[in-house]
This record gives sequence, structure tokens and C-alpha cells, in this order.
Amino acid sequence: MRSITLSRRPLAMAVAAAFGAASLGVQADAHHANEGKHKGQPTVEFIGMPAPSTAAERAAFLTSARVKVTYPNGKVVEQPLEYVTLFKNTDTVGSNPYPAGTLYDANGVPIPDPVDPSKVLVSETPDANSLIKVGDELYLVTHFEYDWLLSNGKTTFSSPDSAFTQANGTPDNWRWNTPTSMILTRIEQDKHTGQLTAVDQKPIDFSAWQGVGWLCNGTHTPWNTHLGSEENYSIDARAVEASRAIDPTGMHDSMTGFTKLYFNNTQLANPYYRGITPEVKIKKGGKTEVVKHFAMGRGTFEMGYVFPDQRTVIFGHDGDNKPLTMFVADKPRDLSKGTLYAAKLVQLSPDNATDGGRFEVQWVKLGRTDNDSVKALVDAGIQFSDLFEVSDTNPGDPSYIAVAAGKTTPEYLRLKTASRGFNAKDIELAAAALETLRYAGYRGATTEFNKLEGLAFNARDNVAYLAITDIANGMETGKGTGTAGDHIRLGKVRAGATYAMAMGKKQKDTDGNPIKSDYVGVSMWVPEGLLGEDIPKDAAGNTANEDKIANPDNLYFDEKMRTLFIGEDSSTLHINNFLWAYNVDTKKLSRIMSLPAGAESTGLKVYELHGHTYILGNAQHIGDFSRNIDPTLKSQIEPLVNKFEAPIGYLKGMPKL
Repeated sequence: MRSITLSRRPLAMAVAAAFGAASLGVQADAHHANEGKHKGQPTVEFIGMPAPSTAAERAAFLTSARVKVTYPNGKVVEQPLEYVTLFKNTDTVGSNPYPAGTLYDANGVPIPDPVDPSKVLVSETPDANSLIKVGDELYLVTHFEYDWLLSNGKTTFSSPDSAFTQANGTPDNWRWNTPTSMILTRIEQDKHTGQLTAVDQKPIDFSAWQGVGWLCNGTHTPWNTHLGSEENYSIDARAVEASRAIDPTGMHDSMTGFTKLYFNNTQLANPYYRGITPEVKIKKGGKTEVVKHFAMGRGTFEMGYVFPDQRTVIFGHDGDNKPLTMFVADKPRDLSKGTLYAAKLVQLSPDNATDGGRFEVQWVKLGRTDNDSVKALVDAGIQFSDLFEVSDTNPGDPSYIAVAAGKTTPEYLRLKTASRGFNAKDIELAAAALETLRYAGYRGATTEFNKLEGLAFNARDNVAYLAITDIANGMETGKGTGTAGDHIRLGKVRAGATYAMAMGKKQKDTDGNPIKSDYVGVSMWVPEGLLGEDIPKDAAGNTANEDKIANPDNLYFDEKMRTLFIGEDSSTLHINNFLWAYNVDTKKLSRIMSLPAGAESTGLKVYELHGHTYILGNAQHIGDFSRNIDPTLKSQIEPLVNKFEAPIGYLKGMPKL
């Protein structure tokens, strides 16, 4: 990590002049633009590569994969793929005086590294990408998920200066939840060669929305905006409220990182601003307009996928014991007001099934929501204790409902009807929008999903895809612990699976009311070839078959190629994570890239611009080795990787489609 003398000059001032010459335009996501254009199209086949075997291969961005395109006239073109780095988290781009992965406070000032305050805090975890065309210019929106390493190479989460004890006595570290960033990079394309170049950059300002944290996957909407995500890890509003009752300074709760580092102790960070979906509109001149959509609920959002009606958004939530949620907006292209639902699964396959199971999907209505009303409640100071009566042990009162959401042990909840001036309508609205995970369980939805992550959609077949990184914990038989019951009863598959979900129209919720969407999930199963396989630990340390997916995370479906791209996030099962291409017609699964050991495959999108196709992809936390790795192999790989660097880039080599 490079050493930089800190300046108190906000970055926005330093780069404003460089973003003064763009023009507005609208371009739909390439995914949606390709919808339905399949007659007479070329066929695409990915020719996969073997898994890495040597230490040098396991330390590298490696691809020997090829792509073969057969055109309707019989012409065949076969070309190799190659990974191209646009920039790294440690690079300075254009007039940006700081590294791309720099984290900032509410004033746009870089946060100092606690080990060496002469250096800025730089994230090693680039995640979502959206390549957005505005007039004649291109802009890349990129998330940084969290800060992994300090400048001395130690993990942020183990930093001794940020250890604290929660009110319930649980040891914690407030750097688990600290401010992160979203950056905007101006891109130029050589229309002849297709080469992309990063020419300027600035952070996107979320200070009006109390900043952002744990930015994970994201979506390029059909109306040419970027829909992000916030994973609300460990920020339990109930626990924050309890801790602040003991220490009102906010120095002993999971929001301490935001209070100290983002607000510089000028105000207490509000837990109800965390885990809210952000949307970014890029305007003329590279200016940005941002909003957080309180109406869409609060959770550990991996991403929200926007369906072709431009109203329906389905969300995966990372972590253990989580729901699958859906938002149906009142109007297309306007996510500020609508109806929030959570899925209820009915298992059709036998208990302990190890094939991923088959399920009917029903939908429980959580409530009508809108941004302004929910934000007004948050800004008025509504708290968890205003919403629920709660007990950690069974009170023996049937009016309490046992809910296990985000944890394996249940809480016993009873919704209040009034509190501190908030009426029953306020409380029901806040419960749905701000305690979405709990309220889903309270209303009888399924809260047993384990690491429900990326989503994608195959328009021709009207099938969505969902990544379940790890079929375990709440998804196992007998692990449902709430009043709602044990909905998912599967055998453990730690390698996970990518599920298909058939979509339907004219569906009704569990109360019998119509759902005003043509894109409602009705059934789920695992397609052939998309189930991982656990194995005994091999010589390298793999505990999942390297020739099958393990711990799928990022997903993207391209209509022209009829291909589902799958990026892995295997922290323990695969020593190297892979990027896969799965043809939904032939069921062929092809490994097209291997990432350096420990790195997660992120930022997955596919774009076609002026006849050139780009498979966007990043790598985060390179060298975060699996605990299963062979010690000798680890000692050989470690000197070959730079843990501080993380690339943002793309695979090139696709023939013209």
C-alpha cells in the first residue's frame, strides 16, 4: 500500500473540474437489451480450462479458456480469452489524488489508516460493477465492500484498537462495520480494438444518506441507473439500542465505526440507515444523484434484480437464516413506493434430499411501503423497542411469535400497537421496512435460507437463477426454529448450488390477494450441472470437487450467449475460486478463469458496446487463504501474491455476436 500524506481537502473539490463535459443519454442494461433477440443468432460455446495445479498457477489470474462462435451461415470463429486489468484498488486514476479503494468520511476526507495515520485506509474488496453509457461517454460504477487489511497486513477485524463488548457481554470489533465507498470511473473505449481505459475517477457522495457500508453486488437497471446493495451484517438495531442504554456515547456498539470514522463523533450513526438499497443516477457531466430506498426493506442485501417490467425486484440476503424478498413498485422505473413480500417455500421433495430439493414458492405480503414515510419514521427516532415486545425465552403467551432470522435461536416477538407517539400504522410500516428479516418470520415466511446471494434472469425461458453458496444450517432438516416451521429440510451440501426459479403471472399472496407483477417466483429446483459436490480433503486442501461449482455467489445471464456466468466465493472448499460459463441449453459447464488463491470472483456483468463484448469481473481479498490449504502449498503461494492489491477488469476475446 502506497504512503500518502493526508489532506483535509475534500476529494469532490479535487476532481470536480474533470467531470464537466459529459452528455446525457439512456441505454438499457445489455441483458435487457438482448431480450428476445434469439432467431438467427450465432451459437456460443465456451471451451473450458483445467484447474490450476502448480503454486505459480494458483497465485495467478489464469485463463487458457477459449470461446467458439458458430454463425448462422456456418462460419466458425474460435478465440482465446484474456483478463485485462482496468485499474487496481491501489491505483490513482486521472485527477483523483487518492487510491481507487480509499474510504472517506462524511466530508469527503480520506479516513486515516489506524496503524499509520500518514496513509489512507484503502479497501481490498471491489465488488459490483455497472458500465453505464451517458451520451457519448462511459462511466463505471464500482462498489468497495469492506476494509480487509490495515497497512501492516493485519486484518481490520482483529484490530485491537476497535475491540469492544456488546451490552449482552458478547466480544465484538466495531471495524466489522465501518464506512466503505462507491466510485465513479470515466472510461474511454477504442472502438476499433475494443480496449477500455480508465481516464478519471471520483467517489460517489452518500453523505446525505449517512454513508454506505458493506456494499456487495449490484444491478444495472433497465432505466440506466445503478442499483446497489448494503449487507447489514451484525448491525442489529435491538442490540445497538441496548448498548446505547448502557453507553449513550455510542462507543460500544456495532455502529461505532460509523460514529467514529464517518461522522468523526459529531453524531451517532443510526442503525436504520444501514442495510438500505442505494440507487445511483449518473447525470450530465458525470454528476450523480443518489437515493436510499427505504421502501424496499432492510436486510443483508446481496443484490436486487430488476425484472423486465421495471417494477419487480427480487432480493437475496447473505448470511444464515435469511428470507427471499420481493418488492413490486407501484410505477415502472420508480422504486420509491410499492409492496414488499417475502417467500414461503413448500418442499415437494423428501426430507434430507441432497439434490437441492424441489419447492413450490408462495409469497407473504409484508406491507405497502414508501421511501418518504419510512425515512420520516427513522428521522423521528423510531427504535426497535417501539416496534416489538421481545423475549429471548418462551413467555408461554400465544400472542408472541418465535422468529429465527439472522440467528439460529429464536426471539419471541409481539408487534406493538402504539409507542412514544407512534401509532399502529407507523409500527406496521416500520416493522416491514426496517425489520424486514424479523417481520418476514413474524408473518410466516421462510427465514431458513443460508447465504442466498446473486440473482440473474433468463427472459426467453422465464426462469430466474439464485445462488445458494452453502446448503447448510437453517436449510438442513430439523433446523427451522421459529413458529413458521421447518420449511427447508435438505441434506447438507457445503459446496452449495445455483437454483432455477420459474416465474409466473397472475399470482396471489398467501392472503389470497393478487400480486400485481408478471414476474413472481412459483417453483425452485437445481438444474443439471449446477449442484456442488463435497469431497474428502485432497492434497491441496480442496473439500469440494474442482470440476464442479463450489459456493456460487455472483451470477449473470446473457441472452445472446444463452450462458449463465457463475463467480465463486469459496472461503474454505476451493483453494482457488473460479469463474464458470454454463450453457442453459446444452447444460455444459466450463471453467473460464481461475483467480489467485483466496480471492473471490466479483463484479460480474456482460456488456456489448460497438461490437465488442466484455465480461466484467473483479477479485477481492487475494491471499485470504482457505483454512484447509496445504501448509506447504500456502508457503509457496504467499510470496507470489500481493494481498493489498485487487483488480477491477474484464475478460476480452469474445468474437463479434
